[in-house]
Amino acid sequence: MSSSAHAPPVRRGRVLPTLNEDGTRRWIRPKPSYGKWWQRRRVVAYALMVVFFAVPHLRLFGKPLFLMDLPHRQFTLLTYTFLPTDTLLFMLVMASGVLGIFLVTAFFGRAWCGWACPQTVYLEFLFRPIGRWFDGGYTGSRNLDKKSAWFTPRRIAKYATFLFLSLFVAHTVLAYFVGTDHLYDWMTHSPAEHPTSFLLVAVVTGLVWFNFTYFREQTCLIVCPYGRWQAALLDQQSLIVAYDTARGEPRALGPKATRAPDAGTGDCISCNACVQTCPTGIDIRNGLQMECVHCTQCIDACDDVMTRVGQPTGLIRYTTQAALAGRGRHWLRLRTILYPTLLLILGGSLVVALAMKQSADVTVLRGIGAPFVEESDGRISNQVRIKISNRGDNAASYALKLDGGEQPLPDGVNVIAPENPLEIAAGATRETSIFVLMPRAGFAKGERFVQLHITDGHKFETSIAYRLLGPEASTGGKLQ
Repeated sequence: MSSSAHAPPVRRGRVLPTLNEDGTRRWIRPKPSYGKWWQRRRVVAYALMVVFFAVPHLRLFGKPLFLMDLPHRQFTLLTYTFLPTDTLLFMLVMASGVLGIFLVTAFFGRAWCGWACPQTVYLEFLFRPIGRWFDGGYTGSRNLDKKSAWFTPRRIAKYATFLFLSLFVAHTVLAYFVGTDHLYDWMTHSPAEHPTSFLLVAVVTGLVWFNFTYFREQTCLIVCPYGRWQAALLDQQSLIVAYDTARGEPRALGPKATRAPDAGTGDCISCNACVQTCPTGIDIRNGLQMECVHCTQCIDACDDVMTRVGQPTGLIRYTTQAALAGRGRHWLRLRTILYPTLLLILGGSLVVALAMKQSADVTVLRGIGAPFVEESDGRISNQVRIKISNRGDNAASYALKLDGGEQPLPDGVNVIAPENPLEIAAGATRETSIFVLMPRAGFAKGERFVQLHITDGHKFETSIAYRLLGPEASTGGKLQ
């Protein structure tokens, strides 16, 4: 036997919490700490799950509460439907949401990550608990990892259960983007009748299963940019989960009561309970880190240990960097004033824009091809394309009419409309073209301004100025 067989194993370093130096995956199997913070997060998590599964099926005044309807290019939020023409309104909503997250972060740190993010909620309170149950608890999971037993009957059953849960989650996710009506139709018909939709469901299910079965916490560590933003979003007064270095250091093994009175050691007994329970595999005692999602598991673990060794709790706690440095808490500061102010401006702009929004959107476009055509009878023809979006809850009939505005139209003007009035279903958009034929004498310097009136005969009416193009009288038909 060669001497190398007796050589001690090489200790592998760690590039990321989930990645060893040699590129192998380090599987994180956190030991759950069932303290008061975990109990609170569990209530929030299950409430959010109920909301997540229920919202796509709920209706308010006949409309879904939330629907990003990709097939029809519509976005419905609390009964208001944003159409493709509502780019500004949609930007105001999105900007308000982003600023809201910035404001919450400024006050409460990464509360979104630890308490409300779907990745954290489903991983920590659905998939991981079920996985531990199949593996035989925290110890069973670690033992199976040591044996590289990835395809034991227990784990095969676990993967199958995860696939079933992924199907359920994926269908719910799709309901937010295609609507429950489409989803019910897909579920009740053979995949052969809608292969594209079936492939979409299969892909989303596979991604959800891959995420919660294999990728897991790496979504937070590698994919999600929020942790990288925290350097800009947090300040010294933001609430964070932190280890009290002044109280805990220097560390020593064993309870403080068993040490010499003059040892000069802190309260931390180096039990590493905070490391064992961390779902992202970090050591909170190393300070504020990008990988920390503020899940409070280290608080529960440390408080339990401190209670058992007769020391005050709170060695790891919700606090601020300023408080740890001995400074007071200040709620009012630049970002906590600036963010609410911007939110108020955006919210006010959104309310005003929604209040001024009419029941239809009209876009008038010039015809495709030549700007005008000279007909055989000498009249000049302009093609005008009109796109109308019916924002109402009922079908509407839109009548089109043309007049000269401040100047009456000359004799001989004719408007040809293939369909007038134009019938449009609720929430639909249609485009039509009209052809305006006007004598050459009706143009001055190659143009003539007219007014295009559109009304549904009830509550919608608009008038749009439009410039018809024609030949310049002095050049006998020269284009502008």
